[in-house]
Amino acid sequence: MSEGVGDSSPPVVHGTISIGEVLSLLKKEFPDVTISKIRFLESEGLVSPERTASGYRRFNQHDIEQLRAVLTLQRDQYLPLKVIRDHIGDGIPDPDAPAKAPLAGTGLQPDDFRPGAGRVRMTREELAQASDLPEAFVAQLEGIGLVWASAAGHYDEDALAIVSVVSRLSAFGVEARHLRSFRVVADRETGLVEQIATPYSQPRDRDGRAREQETIRELASLFVQLHAALLRAELIRGGRA
Repeated sequence: MSEGVGDSSPPVVHGTISIGEVLSLLKKEFPDVTISKIRFLESEGLVSPERTASGYRRFNQHDIEQLRAVLTLQRDQYLPLKVIRDHIGDGIPDPDAPAKAPLAGTGLQPDDFRPGAGRVRMTREELAQASDLPEAFVAQLEGIGLVWASAAGHYDEDALAIVSVVSRLSAFGVEARHLRSFRVVADRETGLVEQIATPYSQPRDRDGRAREQETIRELASLFVQLHAALLRAELIRGGRA
């Protein structure tokens, strides 16, 4: 090994290395990667390390580059694993290729459903100022469950994203009371996503959690696509678009 993952070029590996060493190489560039995630990508056919006689995984340079490409495509181009797997069939995908457009009409992709990094910590006053909404309006949004504060009273990046969209809607006369149905629909669909994803998490499977999280992210993005497609179809059918 002569280069770290933090460098612009992929790490150079001579011979083969263990899964723990792979994790160390990738961790700087992909902080969320875990051994379970690597095993999960293997189970999905996205990397095929060699196995020793005793069953231990050994990764070569090609495996490292392939993992790096897959993780980059997930993070930067928001491609689901099924699409990435198709690319793998044509060789290692180019992580520097032009980014794919977001899901049509949504602006959201599977990786957007990863837990936030907690970079945003705002008071209600700051949240109102950032979204150009009256603080009382933000309080109404919290009252109907569209945004919520942490135990410490701070609002995160998800709250900021929500109030930013609501702020744009308010320019069309949309009020907090008009948005109650969004909370109801979100609750119902969250339950459905979790129900569908449950079989993908096996308590005795050490990779089950990674598989479940990947499934939840992809289901969530598909639900958003479905909403966008249905809304577009209804508006066009009604002659309103």
